[in-house]
Amino acid sequence: MTFDPASLRYDANGLIPAVAQDDATGEVLMMAWMNADAVAMTLATGRVTYWSRSRQAFWIKGETSGHAQALVDLRIDCDRDCLLLRVTQSGPACHTNRRTCFFTAVRDGTEVELMAPEPARP
Repeated sequence: MTFDPASLRYDANGLIPAVAQDDATGEVLMMAWMNADAVAMTLATGRVTYWSRSRQAFWIKGETSGHAQALVDLRIDCDRDCLLLRVTQSGPACHTNRRTCFFTAVRDGTEVELMAPEPARP
């Protein structure tokens, strides 16, 4: 069956959540939003492209930071309203310069930071 990005279930703003996961380790790296065009661009280029809600523009991961995501596999959940992107990540995934955006845990009612930012490149 041929895949059509329009067959996905988008929210009222035309967006679908996309969770990026490191293909080698299984680590969840980040969550961002895609629209149908971003899904199509990602599949066509192999470079993960999101939709930036704040800038109202496409955001090719790593285009400015160099911390790119190469698509390995795109998976659709059973309700067709969420995507799992298996990726090869170059450098940190998070804009805070951490490997993953999920670096805060709640333990015994307290927020605990699990990892420090990576050192800046010279």
